[in-house]
Amino acid sequence: MKKVFSEEDLGKNLSLYYLNQHLKKKPIERYHREIDGSGLHHREKYRKKAEILLLNSFLHHFPEVIFKNLTCESPDFIAKIDGKTIGIELTEVINHLEVKKIESQLNKIFRQAERILEEENTAKYRGVYFLEFRNLAKIDLLTNQEEVIQNIRNCIRKQKASGFIRKIRKSGHRRNVFITHDFNLGLFDALNAGKIIDLIHKKNEKFPYYDSDVDECWLVIVSDMNSLASRYTFIQDPERLHKVRSPFHKILHLENLCGNMTHIK
Repeated sequence: MKKVFSEEDLGKNLSLYYLNQHLKKKPIERYHREIDGSGLHHREKYRKKAEILLLNSFLHHFPEVIFKNLTCESPDFIAKIDGKTIGIELTEVINHLEVKKIESQLNKIFRQAERILEEENTAKYRGVYFLEFRNLAKIDLLTNQEEVIQNIRNCIRKQKASGFIRKIRKSGHRRNVFITHDFNLGLFDALNAGKIIDLIHKKNEKFPYYDSDVDECWLVIVSDMNSLASRYTFIQDPERLHKVRSPFHKILHLENLCGNMTHIK
């Protein structure tokens, strides 16, 4: 999860999560304040904040968790659960690698369109806009970047879909303009168990380097359902997951839309 982020991206990411009624807002906000008060570089602070957001479903399944260290590295977090000191190693599984670059470029376009609309008239345009594109995979977002930005701006101003955008819908937001992709789950959008197993094997190799002072070390694998690249509707060949060998004491796979959790080990 080593990425370069901006504070603006974090703000928008938070806004998206706050729209999710399942978000445990108070503890998330408290954890973010603790991370802000640490001596980490601001980019590392962002990374940690993004990681703790991915643990939202985990917090619902383990409401008694008490984080002892939010800013460690190997593993990502140290927590107390049922009287034990648990090291939590967090990783995200990407279901559609080919979509990841498209999504990254699309998010940059959304941020620019948001700035334009907020500078023009924040009070008039504030809200959350969900956009569905026509043949998104075939749109060259690098070549047509300015055209797509202006298309988005015009659709929001007119509250009507046109051009690259097939459909637009709006939800209320108190302060800002927020634009995101309108997610439509395909009925046959599978997450192959092999992708999860590959992640486990990679983490197995790093296990000897994790903090050995903890009672147990858990591997928490998350599918970020707010991401085009991570979404899925079912796990293909799930029986393969229970045959995997690993030194981790517990391995969990969670998704952060409905909070479904699979005990792998």
